[in-house]
Amino acid sequence: MFIKSIHASLVLFCVAGHAFGEDQSNWLSWRGPLGNGSTELGSYPAKFDAKNYLWRAELPGKGCSTPIVLNQKIYLTAPVGDTDAVLCFDFDGAKKWQTVFGKEDAGKHRNGSGSNASPTTDGTAVFAYFKSGTLAAVELNGTVRWQTNLVERFGKDTLFWDHGTSPVLTEKHVIMARMHAGESWLAAFDKTSGEIAWKVARNYTTPMECDHGYTTPLVIQHNGKEALLVWGAEHITIHDSTDGKLLWSCGNFNPDASKLWPAIATPVIVKDIAIIAYGRNDRGIPRLHGIRITGDGDVTKTNHIWKREDIGTFVPTPIVYKGHVILLRDRGEVECIDPATGKTLWSDSFPKGRALFYASPLIAGDTLYAPREDGVVFVASVANNKFELLSENDMAEPVIGSPVPSANRIFLRGEKHLFCIASPSTKK
Repeated sequence: MFIKSIHASLVLFCVAGHAFGEDQSNWLSWRGPLGNGSTELGSYPAKFDAKNYLWRAELPGKGCSTPIVLNQKIYLTAPVGDTDAVLCFDFDGAKKWQTVFGKEDAGKHRNGSGSNASPTTDGTAVFAYFKSGTLAAVELNGTVRWQTNLVERFGKDTLFWDHGTSPVLTEKHVIMARMHAGESWLAAFDKTSGEIAWKVARNYTTPMECDHGYTTPLVIQHNGKEALLVWGAEHITIHDSTDGKLLWSCGNFNPDASKLWPAIATPVIVKDIAIIAYGRNDRGIPRLHGIRITGDGDVTKTNHIWKREDIGTFVPTPIVYKGHVILLRDRGEVECIDPATGKTLWSDSFPKGRALFYASPLIAGDTLYAPREDGVVFVASVANNKFELLSENDMAEPVIGSPVPSANRIFLRGEKHLFCIASPSTKK
């Protein structure tokens, strides 16, 4: 089950290159510089609300993606009128520019939009994808480097709900995945030209809706080389980043062939273990798996190391914090687990309400930020393996995107505004 020759440091995130990934004041992609939704640096505010913030900027339309931060500029996607757009804001909340594309394909779910996918950057351009099919690279001054439309090229997706997969960056390429009831694939596009570099099929036969995937690929190191880990259609797969070749796969996540189990929460990785949340935690059918991502070929029979059927999460992606994994469950339960064994280290919960948790949580310093769909953002300390609720903060509008930390500030993307919140010492 464990190949000793592969060192535990095999799994290293390559988020947009080392020069930027090491600077945790930059938040270059949806889950941050370490790809795990956390940063140990900084001092962040615990109390704020819709009237207490450093600044807020009005947004032109409903988008549910998470902003990114590069060199004290904030980039996000949103509709402008009925068109897709990328927007740039200064660190003081002033809008620098907006770049519009084609007609928006608006969301179907109450918490969905045409701008669900979060942008990413390599420090030279912003890369964004929209439900309409537009995939684009935008220069840091707002000019379009290139754009293409994946729906026009490869057909519409057949997802029951709105697109959720975000683009990710390897050394040379922008990566997109489509997992649905139809021809599913993983594809790479040249970051400079937008030309397709490779596209490989990723098709598995599953029960109804279990082939629908909303997760985002992870850029990792596998056997010393850059690779892509993809979760969806009841399989984890690892692919060579240079040509998409399948290197490794693991299945058997739904042995009873249950229906209507889409993959929504993206995996997190601690050393050589991937934590996979599956099942339907929202319907009382949670599943949580620990999978060792070593070896080659089909490792289904050897690499499942633990499974739990009592805890899980359906929508929010977990966090890695000081070697542990923290789950925010869909109704506000919080669970800290040992990734090696799957055992619970501590558990607690936020106050109950009628609304659910859709945003993926953040840990900044030792502070957990957890937005609920109705716009209440809970803040708790998780220092010293203890959970302590610090505040409930009502932003007075839905919050679906994940919180983003930078320079002792937290950026919250609401349905109508981009909020910047900070502690009193930062405001001075």
